[in-house]
Amino acid sequence: MASIRQFQVTFDCANPERVARFWCEVLGYVVPPPPKGFADWDEFDRTLPPERRGCWFACVDPSGVGPRLFFQRVPEGKTVKNRLHLDVRVGTGLVGEERLAVLEAECARLVALGAVRVRLLRADGVNESCLVMQDVEGNEFCLD
Repeated sequence: MASIRQFQVTFDCANPERVARFWCEVLGYVVPPPPKGFADWDEFDRTLPPERRGCWFACVDPSGVGPRLFFQRVPEGKTVKNRLHLDVRVGTGLVGEERLAVLEAECARLVALGAVRVRLLRADGVNESCLVMQDVEGNEFCLD
């Protein structure tokens, strides 16, 4: 059996470019270069049939280590909690007040980008504190 070497995480959303650019800022990801022969993604997009324009966008880890994130437009809106979410690991190895300070600082940065703070889950003796948040389209993620 072949081993899986790469994978991408796909998001259903209403505005793929907006959500992709948000996650680029959150994770330090970048928009990959446009296809050969195109100066930028807007130029490429204009070559598509009108119904396909703006229907997807992607971003990648510039180091090549993290998965590609792919955002695809879907007609329906988000109605319930995600079945999958990203944990943005900013407090790894930290505990107590030191961890909370790092989580709060990152939360403030992400709120300025359009994220929404949902709630703080305090340490409970088993798990360390984390913050539940939503991205620019209401998809939940955790600052961990």
